[in-house]
Amino acid sequence: MVNQSSPVGFLLLGFSEHPHLEKILFVVVLCSYLLTLLGNTLILLLSTLDPRLHSPMYFFLSNLSFLDLCFTTTCVPQMLVNLWGPTKTISFLGCSVQLFIFMSLGSTECILLTVMAFDRYVAVCQPLHYATIIHPRLCRQLAAVSWAIGLVQSIVQTPPTLRLPFCPHRQIDDFLCEVPSLIRLSCGDTTYNEIQMAVASIFIVVVPLSLILVSYGAIARAVLRISSAKGCRKAFGTCSSHLIVVTLFYSSVIAVYLQPKNPYAQERGKFFGLFYAVGTPALNPLIYTLRNKEVKRAFWRLLGKDGDSEES
Repeated sequence: MVNQSSPVGFLLLGFSEHPHLEKILFVVVLCSYLLTLLGNTLILLLSTLDPRLHSPMYFFLSNLSFLDLCFTTTCVPQMLVNLWGPTKTISFLGCSVQLFIFMSLGSTECILLTVMAFDRYVAVCQPLHYATIIHPRLCRQLAAVSWAIGLVQSIVQTPPTLRLPFCPHRQIDDFLCEVPSLIRLSCGDTTYNEIQMAVASIFIVVVPLSLILVSYGAIARAVLRISSAKGCRKAFGTCSSHLIVVTLFYSSVIAVYLQPKNPYAQERGKFFGLFYAVGTPALNPLIYTLRNKEVKRAFWRLLGKDGDSEES
């Protein structure tokens, strides 16, 4: 089945109904993208070059940083072009590639955050067995599974979405090609696609989030059993950064993919979509570096200074 939209592509309306905001958003998105590139590249360098960061926690963090770099690069350049000028077109091929990669990486991040929660659960609840359970081979396997699930999810959902009969006006009321916005553009029956999106949301969003909450419930019970205040602070410190990242990412994803069908929710969903596509990848390095002494010490060591003396 050949989609009739393929020769001409689409119009990404984005925030064109708020022209006074577009130049402001351009500056915000550009600054966030530069911060994403700088922060996540720095974490990748530190995790690779500093032997003290060769641990499971920083292995998963480096995977998250690489994922965020790819995640934003998939959509931000096109978004900046659309925000800056009147031309807001994207070819059918460009939309297809963006949809496939964006969905794959977004699904991977949902699973990877769950894997990181499991790592923190073992670190707090099974500290004596941590090195035995979370060994390097398991880390590589869990990371590979995360990327594989994201790829499979995109392979399953992208083709049916692109085969939809799109309306002649070709106007996507969004700033990038996503499944919900393309379903709304269709002039045909979208029941199958909506059911598919709902099922995928359960497996990729609801189930992983539930596992994360269960992990943190067990972590909370373990922390409450710690008698010393110093031990509680240390246990909380190992989990707080990840919990903040999970809250920011999942709250915005839920607002986009599990929202009710009404114009207000759709408009609000665009801003939440902008946040998880641009905001969270920029904030993740700040959250992990500002609250993590080991990363800060590794940064000073990379500059040729004594990390311990700089911290003190």
